[in-house]
Amino acid sequence: MKRQTARTLLAAGGLAVATSLLLTGCGQGFSGSGSAGSPSAGDLTSSDKPLTIMIGSSGDAETTAVQDAVAAWSSSSGVSASVVAATDLAQQLSQGFAAGSPPDLFYLSTDQLAGFASNGSLKAYGDQLSNKDDFYPSLVKNFTVDDTFYCAPKDFSTLQLVINENLWTQAGLTDADIPTTWDQLAEVAAKLTNGTTKGLVFGGEYARLGAFMAQAGGRLVSEDGTTAEANSDANVAALTYVQQHLQDGTFAYASDVGAGWGGEAFGKQLGAMTIEGNWITGALGDYPDVKAKVVELPAGSAGKGTLQFTNCWGMAADSPNQKAALDLVEYLTSAEQQLAFSKAFGPMPSVQSAAETWKSDNPSLVAFLDGADYAQGVPTNKGAADVIKDFNAQLESLKTGDPKKILDSVQSNLEAVVG
Repeated sequence: MKRQTARTLLAAGGLAVATSLLLTGCGQGFSGSGSAGSPSAGDLTSSDKPLTIMIGSSGDAETTAVQDAVAAWSSSSGVSASVVAATDLAQQLSQGFAAGSPPDLFYLSTDQLAGFASNGSLKAYGDQLSNKDDFYPSLVKNFTVDDTFYCAPKDFSTLQLVINENLWTQAGLTDADIPTTWDQLAEVAAKLTNGTTKGLVFGGEYARLGAFMAQAGGRLVSEDGTTAEANSDANVAALTYVQQHLQDGTFAYASDVGAGWGGEAFGKQLGAMTIEGNWITGALGDYPDVKAKVVELPAGSAGKGTLQFTNCWGMAADSPNQKAALDLVEYLTSAEQQLAFSKAFGPMPSVQSAAETWKSDNPSLVAFLDGADYAQGVPTNKGAADVIKDFNAQLESLKTGDPKKILDSVQSNLEAVVG
């Protein structure tokens, strides 16, 4: 079940490289510790050295697609390049940097950015990209430290509501019942709850519950990344809403129904609805009898809200051939190549010029791309990933816990990081 394992990693944190969350907030920057940006300033290095590209792959389809793309670029450019599919990307990157022999390019998650930027491991090349203005602004901000744009977002996804159409119809529901508010979500979840099937099942971590917080107008850290806001009234309201429906049995965590993540629960029809990103489409290949419909998550008191998942193409400050690496990044993030990646293994293109073609090619998944206009995510401050890990542990007992006390604890931990 190699693919199932990969999908579980995606569900827990975003795209294939997640070591904790991979998610960042729309418009969220931060001030890193140390002189982030300055170690990477200056011209690009150039040499005849070959390039090494390290990826954290979701499976054979992704590995093959990246290898083929790099080989095509290499043939055209005349620069030798090889792709390494890491078994533990975070560990192998850290080892490479420690040994002074990091890969030239690599998948880099948002929760890793602050640490590598602050110790001078990264080349900040974002402003040198010829296609810089084509990336979604929120994605650019995801990889900006101290006003320095570090690296090109390689792809992304948002969370949306996935509905089992057969169970929906069996419950007497129609398209007119698709929920657009929290009250409506609760109503249809109650109608869909039947026997071992819960109305809405999702992962019991911030990477899913954070969508409700966003819909209520909350976030863990202010948009500029300088102030902890975990225990805001909005966040308390969001967790209280989720708690209420965990208690009445219409919502459930995936672990509570014996599933590893929301996609598995949905595929096994233990949940009639789930909250996931577009990677669920690949996982549902294991459940051919399940017909899924993707719609935007319902709005909360503050309007629409969701979480955004992304990675970038990190470049090593010690790479001897940064000029060629930049050219390769521009090739890999072109609209044409990103659309090819999307067909091969499912990610959404990070460039706006590919949006209309992607929507035309994926009409049933348009809700995921529409979420780009209002998505947010977790803070990328150095140390925030550890705070969120503790938050996730506390969320496991949300059904019987005190939302305010949980968030007060997160607030205290975040203040130590953000301050």
